[in-house]
Amino acid sequence: MTAVRFLAYRLAGIVLVLLLVALATYLVFYLLPADPARLSCGKPCTPENYAAAQRYLGLDAPWYGQLWNYLSGIVTGRRFGSGTGVVDCPAPCFGYSFQLSTPVTELILTRLPVTASIAIGAAVLWFVAGVLGGTLAAVRRGRALDRAIMTVAIAGVSAPAYLVGLLAILLFGFTLGWLPTGGYEPFTEDPVGWFVHLLLPWSALAFLQAAIYARLTRSEVIDQLGQDHIRTARAIGLTERAVVVRHGLRNALIPVVTVFGLDLGGLLGGAVITERVFSMQGLGSLLISAVGTTDLQTVVGVTLFAAFLITAANFVVDVVYSLIDPRVALG
Repeated sequence: MTAVRFLAYRLAGIVLVLLLVALATYLVFYLLPADPARLSCGKPCTPENYAAAQRYLGLDAPWYGQLWNYLSGIVTGRRFGSGTGVVDCPAPCFGYSFQLSTPVTELILTRLPVTASIAIGAAVLWFVAGVLGGTLAAVRRGRALDRAIMTVAIAGVSAPAYLVGLLAILLFGFTLGWLPTGGYEPFTEDPVGWFVHLLLPWSALAFLQAAIYARLTRSEVIDQLGQDHIRTARAIGLTERAVVVRHGLRNALIPVVTVFGLDLGGLLGGAVITERVFSMQGLGSLLISAVGTTDLQTVVGVTLFAAFLITAANFVVDVVYSLIDPRVALG
């Protein structure tokens, strides 16, 4: 398979997955739990008012027509209502929150910098710490350093996310007073404040995730160091560092990169617990608030956007795969 065919195949898979996710989320959140027209009808909800609400929201069409209107609105934009009460939702329109009188896309873009700041910063920390710790543990297998790293890793895997966050706030925020306990400062307004406010969320997330990466990296490196090509590399006189890094760690990173891409994509869709614990208004908080107020347009829009981020991350992982191991693109 050529590189072009490889990329085309992966892009086609992303489109198919997003269509299936859109269908599932639309059916679940629009057809099953509640009636958006009934929620917008007001009191008393007369049959006339209910029919008017259905027409205004575009719910008077069959379910497949509603789904098509929603999907086409992502590409071309959408208009709700008519006359003086018309509401325009420009493309890409992931829905319109009538409760907040704001397009869902605008809500997402407003909250995305918070979630992206948490996710990307924490991801860099946990990837570096996890891979480094796992590699050191594999090289020192059975020794004190290996046991110490794995003990910390087991603690990280076992600890609930909210507990780690609360303990970090208690220790570094209230007891020592070193760091703020919550809130968010935009990078464009105060880069130092942005960094300081994110240190605790980054550290809490990195501690939890690095534990998983350390265990995975250790297992993969140990497996690679027992392969024939490693013995050959040592036999021809390569240094132990070159053997571990160039031949052992490079091959061991393939499954690690897979997990990293999916974890980062999922976290970009909303770090729900972390945002709640540290009082940050990101996508996770937006989704929880929308569920609590039955804002179905926002729930569907955020869910579909999160699915897009996960599939995009998976695509990037496939590309990185092909760079680490060109045989992937030729398979």
